[in-house]
Amino acid sequence: MQRRTFLKSAGAGLGVTAAALAPKAFADGPVIKWHLASSFPKSLDTIFGASDLLADRLNKITGGKFQLRVHAGGELVPGLQVLDAVQNGTVECGHSASYYYVGKNMALAFDCALPFGLTARQQNAWMYFGGGIKLMRELFKQYNIIQFPGGNTGVQMGGWFRKEIKSLADLKGLKMRIPGIGGQIMAKLGAVPQTLAGGDIYPSLERGAIDAAEWVGPYDDEKLGFHKIAKNYYYPGWWEGGPQLSFFVNLKKWNELPPAYQAAFETACVEANVNMLAEYDFKNPQAMMRLIKQGAKLRAFPKDIMEAAKKAAFAMYEEEAKKNPTFANIYKEWKSFRDMENQWFKVAEASYANFLYYSK
Repeated sequence: MQRRTFLKSAGAGLGVTAAALAPKAFADGPVIKWHLASSFPKSLDTIFGASDLLADRLNKITGGKFQLRVHAGGELVPGLQVLDAVQNGTVECGHSASYYYVGKNMALAFDCALPFGLTARQQNAWMYFGGGIKLMRELFKQYNIIQFPGGNTGVQMGGWFRKEIKSLADLKGLKMRIPGIGGQIMAKLGAVPQTLAGGDIYPSLERGAIDAAEWVGPYDDEKLGFHKIAKNYYYPGWWEGGPQLSFFVNLKKWNELPPAYQAAFETACVEANVNMLAEYDFKNPQAMMRLIKQGAKLRAFPKDIMEAAKKAAFAMYEEEAKKNPTFANIYKEWKSFRDMENQWFKVAEASYANFLYYSK
């Protein structure tokens, strides 16, 4: 998609004109009824809420002509099978995290997050202006899908630990709930990663089956009560510096939509994408204060852990690039963009933030 075309349609969604024009744009159009399968439970209201927002905006923009019924994870398909369901046409669209599917191709992680990757703002910049959408859509086309950025949590927390972690040596043999690429890197550092569903984490911590667990951040973590068992709350979640959620649409169904309906969908996706990050930025500080009052102890990961993890991460990417042409192609562009962005962010953003946060 051409950049100006995308921004033109996206910009329309940020005002009130889209809804006002609905009668003219959609009066003679068909009634479209789609189903959306989410990977997430309703209890994760900020993440799940992105799909509800998408459905609401589509309804209003089109004057009720584009109706989207949202289903929580497990209602239509298991949460980790959303991509397959959209690919196969079981549902028209879905909302998920692309790094859930790295078993198909590790390159799918670029659509969400890689350890020591992009921040949320950088991820948006890469997607909308840096060529990320084009690169990812070329990959998703192999799965009969077109994807749209659909939210971001911002940098996540590093998780809850029963015992204080003072150095890299303390990770040896530590059983931690951390899936995906982050788990693979933790394994290289000596930890024993575990993949557990959200509902299984608390009881596993409680009975000592695991020593630590990561989830999202203060607002979502508070709901699961990890602070009642493991008091040491580490930061940052270096494996998820700006994890993007995405809306997946079956490519055949997308191509069947009239252009005005496609524009409405894109517009609503942009709003959902921006809204999620803003909502987390509002809710997380309040939740963090509540957790501290309940005994949570904020701790930064030791420097040797951060350095070892970063070294292991980029060694893994270089190794994957040698055997995976798709990963290599995207990684080259992504890394160049990341390096350039970091040069700018450390000059203005980081220096301003460091002064603001630490000055008296």
